[in-house]
Amino acid sequence: MKLLRHGARGAERPALIDDHGQVRDLSGVIPDITADTLRPENLRRLQEVDPSTLPVLAEPARIGTPWKGLGKFICVGLNYADHAAESNLPVPKEPVLFLKANTALTGPSDPVVLPQGSVKTDWEVELGVVIGRRARYVSEEDALECVAGYCVVNDVSEREYQLERGGTWDKGKGCDTFGPVGPWLVTRDEVPDPQNLSMWLDVNGRRWQDGSTRTMVFGVKELVSYISRFMTLEPGDLISTGTPPGVGMGAKPNPVFLKAGDVMRLGIQGLGEQRQAVHAWSAALFED
Repeated sequence: MKLLRHGARGAERPALIDDHGQVRDLSGVIPDITADTLRPENLRRLQEVDPSTLPVLAEPARIGTPWKGLGKFICVGLNYADHAAESNLPVPKEPVLFLKANTALTGPSDPVVLPQGSVKTDWEVELGVVIGRRARYVSEEDALECVAGYCVVNDVSEREYQLERGGTWDKGKGCDTFGPVGPWLVTRDEVPDPQNLSMWLDVNGRRWQDGSTRTMVFGVKELVSYISRFMTLEPGDLISTGTPPGVGMGAKPNPVFLKAGDVMRLGIQGLGEQRQAVHAWSAALFED
């Protein structure tokens, strides 16, 4: 299944994409897509619904995040060897983990807003792994059984905040709007091999990233197992698994960073596409 939520922020309604690409309203079946929806038994009930019996949404409203109630927003750094090289950093011997603030979370076509004083905001297309079953010290063999599905993530990053302002990476990763997720949550049964997905990102029509999950240093099952040793993973948690090369920071001879008016487009094979316009900071953009 391809699950999505549409509507104004805070008033999203559930839907799915049928086999013909039509958006079908799920609000007569469930009130919303939540972390609880992602549990295996609840996904099975949804899969028993005949999409042809659901109303077609000819023009869905704004697309929101694919589920409500994201728990932890866990990210993996330097998980592609060629991206580590362009960052002038060694390939890690163990996964590098950091957290993105939940307030960074936003829909796949919502604006990305440059924080006040930003000088080095960058892009990163990443495969998102959505947890559907509690994982605590799970083995690699069983790790994928804890995955509800997959999605596209743009791990927007302010490099000066991340690397030049002291402390951990989090302050450059967790700014408001720095976590676009969606448009869909694609359930695990539709992604037989998460290590064989092409991924790309354009800025203003120029292709900057053109990679594949084949080149991850640590694959999905390794990451789920590894992270579960350090924290319990719960339904609704999201793991963003790292980015291939082609980020602005790595551009030669001079880095390139986002500015107001830029437009990012990005996608992953079978998981849909995102589009974000970049805005200068304005309080009006954050009015509820």
